[in-house]
Amino acid sequence: MTLKSRLILRFVFMPVVSGSFLFPPAGSFRFWQGWVCFAITFAFAVSAFGYFYKHDPQLIERRLKRGWRQETVREQRLIMKFFYLIYVIAFILPGLDHRFGWSHTPLWLTVVAQACVLGGCLLIFWTFKSNSFAASTIRVESGQRVISTGPYGVVRHPMYLGAAIWLLFTPLALGSYFALPVFALLIPLIVFRLLNEETVLRQELPGYSEYCLHTRFRLVPCLW
Repeated sequence: MTLKSRLILRFVFMPVVSGSFLFPPAGSFRFWQGWVCFAITFAFAVSAFGYFYKHDPQLIERRLKRGWRQETVREQRLIMKFFYLIYVIAFILPGLDHRFGWSHTPLWLTVVAQACVLGGCLLIFWTFKSNSFAASTIRVESGQRVISTGPYGVVRHPMYLGAAIWLLFTPLALGSYFALPVFALLIPLIVFRLLNEETVLRQELPGYSEYCLHTRFRLVPCLW
């Protein structure tokens, strides 16, 4: 199957899968927070994949190799198993929250959170644009080099920072305080993943240890 065909299939099934997490638990399609958050994420995915399909198809190939079974490092397979399990549970909860009225988030907080969700998406896009080797699995490929420009000049794992921002603000963007602790459980898994990834990169990617000396912060600027 060609790359274009796989992308088309992805964008056909993506709304169905994402919608099944949000609207059936909500018991209604009158869930405007779900529509806005879905629109932000879907528009970002279509725009980003469309851009890189034209300018960097190899990045698309790397990003499409997803799933815990694709991981070559045993620790990463275990981390990703837990990640996907919690991820599914986390996305079901805002819909249930909407149905039963557990949370009462103010409009301003929901709007700010939706803006932060978009900000996390844009940081991920900037990361992809700076690093063609930003694959969805942990591995060092032939010809890969250390990237120290763009967001990589600020933190060593900007894609994970963008993902963490997206995850932490998504439940609030969906109007749910109740789901926030479950989404927050994904952050330690991101931390474990990047620590293991750094071990692999220090061992297999020439120049990475020196890069770590210059870019001190792993995930959060000026903190860690």
